[in-house]
Amino acid sequence: MSEDKHISEIDSSADVEKAARDSSKAAGVNSLGKHINNDDPDEALKLVTGEAVVLTPEDEKKLLRKIDRNLMPLLCVVYGLNYLDKTTLSYASIMGLRTDLHLVGQDYSWIASVFYFGYLFWEWPTNRLLQRLPLAKYSAFNVIMWGLTLCCLAAVKDFGGAMTVRFFLGAFEAAVSPGFALFTSQWYTIKEQGTRVAWWFSFNGWGQIVGGCVAYGIAVGTEAHPILIKSWQLIFLVTGFFTAFMGALFLYLMPDSQHNARFLTQQERVMAVERIRINRQGIGNKHFKWYQCKEALTDPMIWAFVLNSVICSIPNGGMSNYFSQLIVSFGFSENESLLLGAPGGAVQVITLLVAGHFGDRYKSRILFGAGGVLLAVLGLFLILLLPISNSAGRLVGYYLYQSSSTGFVALLGLISTNVAGWTKKTTAAAMYLVAYCVGNIIGPQVFVSTDAPQYRNANIVVLVCMFVSFAILLFIHAWCKYQNKLKAAIRAGPGYVKVDGQEFLDLTDRENPEFIYSL
Repeated sequence: MSEDKHISEIDSSADVEKAARDSSKAAGVNSLGKHINNDDPDEALKLVTGEAVVLTPEDEKKLLRKIDRNLMPLLCVVYGLNYLDKTTLSYASIMGLRTDLHLVGQDYSWIASVFYFGYLFWEWPTNRLLQRLPLAKYSAFNVIMWGLTLCCLAAVKDFGGAMTVRFFLGAFEAAVSPGFALFTSQWYTIKEQGTRVAWWFSFNGWGQIVGGCVAYGIAVGTEAHPILIKSWQLIFLVTGFFTAFMGALFLYLMPDSQHNARFLTQQERVMAVERIRINRQGIGNKHFKWYQCKEALTDPMIWAFVLNSVICSIPNGGMSNYFSQLIVSFGFSENESLLLGAPGGAVQVITLLVAGHFGDRYKSRILFGAGGVLLAVLGLFLILLLPISNSAGRLVGYYLYQSSSTGFVALLGLISTNVAGWTKKTTAAAMYLVAYCVGNIIGPQVFVSTDAPQYRNANIVVLVCMFVSFAILLFIHAWCKYQNKLKAAIRAGPGYVKVDGQEFLDLTDRENPEFIYSL
């Protein structure tokens, strides 16, 4: 009797078992055998076939430390530069860029938004290339190109030039977040992924801290000792060339997968693959599978991810480009605002690390991410309700708002953890980041020039978005919990038999009864 028939024979007397059977049919579990292809397995199966691998807890801890030591510094620094390079526009906006480029009305908002038009245009193709090409090499190419493109912003003379360069900057940066999510799912177990995503994403905060200090130093230094170029041009050159340099290091040091990790011995490569067997996802498959793409496009969980990405990216698109001007509106000078933005980055670092650590520890990543969103709501209330004269209190409100990224990061990590099947995973990542682009395009347009300098209406929109994002996170948590109950009923059914090597057959999360969703 086939496994498909075994699964379909689950006792229908219990409601949950009936629901499990119906769910399995809808998700494609009953066609499990149809999608098992031993000639097209995950890349991991090429390493683990052969003699059995014995991995003791001591060996695994030692190996994990070695992986962290070689991968995390690169991922963290490059991701921090990803954010820093986007926020240089905010610093430049109060360092003379608006005046020198003769920007009027919503011109600055469109320069901020057009970055995400480039990101949106190239997001789907770049996700396909991330799957098809060597992961590290293609990622490094994009890092180098976005650094050199950022340097070109120092040469723009008008609105049109800035729009063109920002468009291409967005296209090259489109590979970063989905690529880093793939690296994380390749190398780390489910219980480790939330913390690791929080580590590299928290460097957005470090990027803001370093960026504020660098921008302040350049602004003050060029005032005291003028040079041939403007201060806003210099910041683009400094950050751009450093990014290109880090891209070259990334190209040399970062492995595409366990197969070509030079810092591991052959035995350690096999162990590195074996330890992530528990993920039931493998480390990669380069063939595009239409049924997985279709499943991603019809999965309610994926669409909830997408909706949340749009909603929480509207505030991000506005705040990341206007935070320097917002701090000035609290009553601080332009140079002071460059430094005062740095503590906001520290808040982001702390809240992301705390949410990531305790989310993994208590197996509740979504709820801890939602907690950071509530903290951001409190901050927005301070900005909106405190008197304009209370500069310090409103600044604290802005700092608290910086905890808002915990929800976004929780779901970004869950694309690595809760989406299986490499075509489905890359499709879901593309959908998530397309939605991210749409939200970030809308965000700067919410900050209307006629509302300056307080931008009260924009802050109200941001507050509403945070409430909606919180509700979506609660829905996703409930959905994943329910799906786990359905899968448990399928596995408990009489005659259910697990397929040998099922973890490395590139099955999707919905068609694999062994898959368990992280909460």
